[in-house]
Amino acid sequence: MIVGKFFNGSGLGNMLHRYVATRVKALDLGVEWGMIYIDDGAGKEPGFKGQSFMDIGKWDKGIKMPTDNLSHFDPQVIKNFWIEKKIIENGVDVRSYDPDFNFIEDNTIIEGEFQDERYWEHREKEVAEWLKVEPLDMPDDLCVIGFRGGEFAVFPDLFLPKEYWDEGIKMMREINPKMRFEVHTDDKVLAQQFFPDFQVIHDIGINWRSLRYAKYAIIANSSFCILPRWLNKGITLAPRYWGRYNTKIWSLPQNYYKRFIYI
Repeated sequence: MIVGKFFNGSGLGNMLHRYVATRVKALDLGVEWGMIYIDDGAGKEPGFKGQSFMDIGKWDKGIKMPTDNLSHFDPQVIKNFWIEKKIIENGVDVRSYDPDFNFIEDNTIIEGEFQDERYWEHREKEVAEWLKVEPLDMPDDLCVIGFRGGEFAVFPDLFLPKEYWDEGIKMMREINPKMRFEVHTDDKVLAQQFFPDFQVIHDIGINWRSLRYAKYAIIANSSFCILPRWLNKGITLAPRYWGRYNTKIWSLPQNYYKRFIYI
């Protein structure tokens, strides 16, 4: 059995990458899988963040425990622990794909972010099925903007400036001068300041499904946007350098996806 971890304080994007990697590794090995919740002290009730619109199957919502206590699992069954390596250069985490992922054995609890597409791209068909949601009918002249505000807005290295969004909108209008725009966000107030002329929607289910099915999208450097756009195969504009667009450093090479167009 391969066991993945959900942290109570994590957002939906981080949860889905952990879930997908767990199932991919279990499928590759031909073994069972499961998810557990870890109490990371975030003060939030345990729960899968996408449960209102997505059914991901087997997860144990009844388990809540500190990160240093995994005694719930029989040591005769769950024998191994595997942690994705972090690589720190000049104080920056520059982790990417960890090849040791290929050497994980059965009966292991795995820990990591697993956002590099090399962890799961070979199981694209299965990932699309696991993350299946009710489709939305998105017109071809509509571009979805995946805007991330919230805690991102207080970090100058992380928060995307208006110039990024303006450039993305300009590029989309070069594709279609009559392109319409719709903003999907976790921060409606801030999004309305950035995009006063566009409709702004703050609903996690509609946001994720819109990103999943819109032909065109401009996205933030947020894990929430990655899998729905990667599965979409439409035109996706994303920030070059991802988490350090403003300082021009690839802080996380794992967040380079071949299907995205970086600006």
